[in-house]
Amino acid sequence: MSMKTLCALRDLTMALEIYEKDFQSAHGLSLKEGMLLCCIAEQQITASDIACKIDMTNSNCSKVIKSVEQKGYIERSFGVKDKRHMLFLLTDAGKACMEKIQQDEVPVPVLLKKLIAT
Repeated sequence: MSMKTLCALRDLTMALEIYEKDFQSAHGLSLKEGMLLCCIAEQQITASDIACKIDMTNSNCSKVIKSVEQKGYIERSFGVKDKRHMLFLLTDAGKACMEKIQQDEVPVPVLLKKLIAT
């Protein structure tokens, strides 16, 4: 790894930390919790699919699910075809939270804007 790459990674990490802090202040959610809501907003989904989409271990995903569930933003339901499958979906409070996130844009640090634009 070159020094230039290492410095770029440092800057990226710092920008992500700033964004997460601002996001958490604005919405009361960590980035992982927000990402989880985004996954569930698309469709009813299993915990293992959420973990895969967000690139988390099943154990860590379970903790994030529990946190968001305790905030009242998601609920569990059983699969229609297979009752062993636990699916997650947004509650009305979760939908309202997603609408607020869409309306109240958190400023993105300049470095992240550059990366997002490419």
